Amino acid sequence: MSRLLFISWAPYCSRSDGIARRLGGESYMVYSSGWGSHPATVLFKYLSQTIKSLWLLIRKRPAVVFVMAPPVIACVPVWLYCSVTGTPFVIDAHTGAFLNPRWSRLQWIQRFFSRRARTTIVTNTYLQKRVQEWGAAATIVRDVPVYFAAPSPCELEGKWNMTLVASFCDDEPLDEFLAAAAECPEVSFHVTGNTKKLPSETLNSAPANVRFTGFLSDSDYVGLVQASDAVIALTDRDHTMQRAAYEAIYLGRPVVTSDFDCLREAFPLGTVHVPPTSEGIAAGIREMCREHDHYEQDAETLRARKLDVWEDVATHLRSLLEMSDENKPNPVPCAPTSK
Repeated sequence: MSRLLFISWAPYCSRSDGIARRLGGESYMVYSSGWGSHPATVLFKYLSQTIKSLWLLIRKRPAVVFVMAPPVIACVPVWLYCSVTGTPFVIDAHTGAFLNPRWSRLQWIQRFFSRRARTTIVTNTYLQKRVQEWGAAATIVRDVPVYFAAPSPCELEGKWNMTLVASFCDDEPLDEFLAAAAECPEVSFHVTGNTKKLPSETLNSAPANVRFTGFLSDSDYVGLVQASDAVIALTDRDHTMQRAAYEAIYLGRPVVTSDFDCLREAFPLGTVHVPPTSEGIAAGIREMCREHDHYEQDAETLRARKLDVWEDVATHLRSLLEMSDENKPNPVPCAPTSK
């Protein structure tokens, strides 16, 4: 798969970077931040990114193109280029492309492009079935082995330290977590993410054992995760993969995450699954402390298992992309979903 090019309309995306690098390709973030995301300017932003994407494709002339969705509009320049050149393309469809109200109303566009893609990558069986119902191929890639920066030295005080990885999106039960943290004073909590997205009253009312780190560099983030006893990654939206959770597993750290089927499938070991309520989160944190050695050992076992699964998935993707259009597979098979 020479000259694989991955286009993402985002300021950053470690999943896109990871897939491209693991498959021997290049990842490009195409993002016109100057236009913002206001309804009055977003069309100009998308037009700018469409032109930039087409120009990138024309210059690079890739043999295979991957494109991230959302936004599903990012598929437009990729489809145009690939239709003219006969280049195969793959859509990496995040959960938001299906379930976020902003994009769910555009499912007819997503369906159009998925039927023309070599495959659509999704993170769980629920979304896989939805794509297959469109008559399109779907491949499950729950997570991708991550290339980590060299960690910055990080020394944490206290008996227990746990890191909540947050982006402060509307599906993250932050208030419930803060209430749970107040019930676990024996644990020091470190909350990553850009605090400019938070109201000042949330920051000022946080329990004394909660520290907001702000947005961290890659090195500082890896150092903090490795120094923590566990990583917490929460959502109250079903069918949502937790990238912070699988990054933690690849770093050998156990996880506390939400109790949904797709997350139980993705994290069967080394993980405490909790309902996204303050009581449930607090109980999960205490369970992690009580049985920490057990969960830490299981996290290492799960890490090795995930690496094996990725090799199977990567082989499947390569086989799809190396096939000629005449031998394009029927839209039912998918890559292995467990090991």
